[in-house]
Amino acid sequence: MRSIALVCAAAGLLALIPPSQAAPFRTDNVEGELVSSRAVVAPGETFTVALHEKIRDGWHTYWRNPGDSGEPTTITWNLPAGFSAAPNEWPAPTIDRTGPITTYVYEHEVFLPMQITAPANLKPGPVDLTAKVRWLVCSDVCIPEEGQVSLRLDAGGTGRDDPAWASKLKAVRDRLPKPEGVSASLTRTGEAYQLTVTGGPIVNAASLAFLPYENDKIDHAAEQPIAKRADGATLTLTPSVAEGLGKGPLAGVLLYQVNESGRAAPRAVEIEAPGLSAAPPPAPAAPKASGAAGIVAALGLAFLGGLILNVMPCVFPVLSLKALSLARGGEQAEARRHGVIFVLGVMATFLALAGTLIALQATGAGVGWGFQLQEPLVVGALALLFFVIGLNLIGAFEIGGGVQNAGSSLASRGGDAGAFFTGALAVVAATPCTAPFMGAALGFAATQPPLQSLLVFAALGFGFAAPFAALSFFPVLRAWLPKPGAWMNRFKELLAFPMFAAAAWLVWVLGRLAGADGVVAALAAFIGIGFAVWAWRAFSKAPPRLLASLVALVLLVLAAIGLHAAPAQANSAGGSSLPLHGERWTPEREAALRAQGRPVLVNFTAAWCVTCQVNERVAFRSREVSEAFAATNAAYLEADWTAQDAVIAKTLAAHGRAGVPLYLFYPAKGGDPEVLPQLLTPGMVVEAVKRAAAAS
Repeated sequence: MRSIALVCAAAGLLALIPPSQAAPFRTDNVEGELVSSRAVVAPGETFTVALHEKIRDGWHTYWRNPGDSGEPTTITWNLPAGFSAAPNEWPAPTIDRTGPITTYVYEHEVFLPMQITAPANLKPGPVDLTAKVRWLVCSDVCIPEEGQVSLRLDAGGTGRDDPAWASKLKAVRDRLPKPEGVSASLTRTGEAYQLTVTGGPIVNAASLAFLPYENDKIDHAAEQPIAKRADGATLTLTPSVAEGLGKGPLAGVLLYQVNESGRAAPRAVEIEAPGLSAAPPPAPAAPKASGAAGIVAALGLAFLGGLILNVMPCVFPVLSLKALSLARGGEQAEARRHGVIFVLGVMATFLALAGTLIALQATGAGVGWGFQLQEPLVVGALALLFFVIGLNLIGAFEIGGGVQNAGSSLASRGGDAGAFFTGALAVVAATPCTAPFMGAALGFAATQPPLQSLLVFAALGFGFAAPFAALSFFPVLRAWLPKPGAWMNRFKELLAFPMFAAAAWLVWVLGRLAGADGVVAALAAFIGIGFAVWAWRAFSKAPPRLLASLVALVLLVLAAIGLHAAPAQANSAGGSSLPLHGERWTPEREAALRAQGRPVLVNFTAAWCVTCQVNERVAFRSREVSEAFAATNAAYLEADWTAQDAVIAKTLAAHGRAGVPLYLFYPAKGGDPEVLPQLLTPGMVVEAVKRAAAAS
């Protein structure tokens, strides 16, 4: 009886141990909470905490390397003083193959464990662990989500396990991929890379697949042919377009299967190959003759594309005003100096954009030309800038005198500063556009090392700056300009309306990115600026002007907060607004339509891409194009890149493009797509439909 009493007493004491208390998050697709192996934490001890996610059926989140698309879950801790957290560990994922896209995912339920260390001077009492979690959850669509999680534990002199989670988290950590005595080496024969794995549990394993930790190593969608060996196996890997395979150690996870009670059970082991084998490598292939020629061709195409950018609708008013300033005459030396400074402004801005783009792509971000216009705050700021330029052009306010001062609030300073900032403003205004010849050049740049990429962007900048520079340096060209006169002020005022039109168009883009809330925020900023301009014209005293400025500032701050907080709206609705009654593009839908033997046109577009919008209104909305699609049973898919989309970015890169537009027409009965020109007419599209329908 005494022993029974002691057992009961012990059970009662354990029951008095306070369990951990978790504050979970819940969305339509994911439920998450923090769980701990310990209910009571002792000073200085290290224990396991995990993010426990339950994922809606048919949806998935992503592993540390998501593969061809996706984003891994991130956990940002807010820990009590003295606590520290190691990076979370990653259980083995599942391989998801959807059309040409291969990703590494978690489905149904996943634990992401990590080690938390308490401070040695931890005092008894409650301890709150809090973290912000961001994840991407995908099915036919992808939704970025986030949530706040917290976990309350108790601190005491002696640690105690949490009976609900201690054994479960131990099992999770026991199943994490570990080296387990497996050796790995990487060799290269010609263009083929072989990963040889030997020893450990894989000697008798089946269904091997290698998943690298780094995204730039292999082509995830490529098959990995396996050659079995007595002590393991050799897998043939296909390098990615980033050509990172063989450059440094190759680390990752090897998935395999074992026979367990007559059933195939999935397992994973961690491996690391020390770069290419120390065996003498094959002699390097001779440089391809087309390598230098390809760079020269890309530079030439970039230069031509830069020339054409000068006549784009947002750019032309700014540059035409600057060109007309030369018609007023003046010192030739001053004109040349302004020409040089204008070129410097253009080149500095182009190269700054290029450097930012290259840096973002190096981190794996799915961005391309015009990437900044995928951010609502940037689009709103540009809309406001064009609105202010328009007000300046119609004389609502003057920062400086003369037509040469009307470039923008910065360029209006005139002189050398005006020349520099006019060049910078013109480049910013040009970024929504992809001129003919630019697409191939930028696509080539995206596949090159940073130095070659910068050269291509530099050629684009030189082409863009060339017309104004030529006017500055050669007086004979300026003789072709109209003679100065009173008409110039009227022309300056007239050019305000393309600026207003550009501002209105950017507000429409903002509506696609951030919905109605984003549009309201932008209009509030317009009202604030308009009120400030009116007050400064109507009053000469400082107090009302200061009040007007404060009102404008408050509205601008509220607008910025609204744009930052507005949810992304692009790609939220399926289907196209075009008369072709198109569908939203996904790799799965494209594959399904092609499997039916139908011709398929995929339009990679964006609301902020001027060239895209012109083509859609001029070419795709014509009656003859709609009739041609109906007559041939051709399908139309629209890949909207208004907001960032990693799958679209990956597909663009696979076709040698860094931006939109891109038009791919897949023929009936299969085969490689025809790439249509960047500027389209209805006749071009109709002929392409006929070719695609006739192909076999």
